[in-house]
Amino acid sequence: MNPRSPDDEWREDCAPRRVLDLFATKWTSMILHTLDARHGGEARTGVLLRSLPGISKKMLTQTLRDMESSGLMERQVASVVPPAVSYRLTELGRRFVEPVELLYAWGRSNADALDQLGSRRTGRRT
Repeated sequence: MNPRSPDDEWREDCAPRRVLDLFATKWTSMILHTLDARHGGEARTGVLLRSLPGISKKMLTQTLRDMESSGLMERQVASVVPPAVSYRLTELGRRFVEPVELLYAWGRSNADALDQLGSRRTGRRT
């Protein structure tokens, strides 16, 4: 702990920890990036599913719900049959895209160093 910062700045609900909670799944930043960079901030569920190779429909749905509850996006249901559901970045979501894009740019410019790290170990037993 930094002696110049009070302990309550690092409590469990402090701003840095809440930001990290937004990255609770690996898909949150990818969905934000995809919505912003590829779809102008709004897309239907099926479009997002096709735009994110490797994500399951279940994981996409759960992540979208989590992002909606955290205020990063809003869900819109069109009054048609069958209902058309789309997701749109909120103002907070658009502001959160900025640091995500900085991280992605850093990753692209340091791809060679990241490649040298090899595969990432997980806590799963083999």
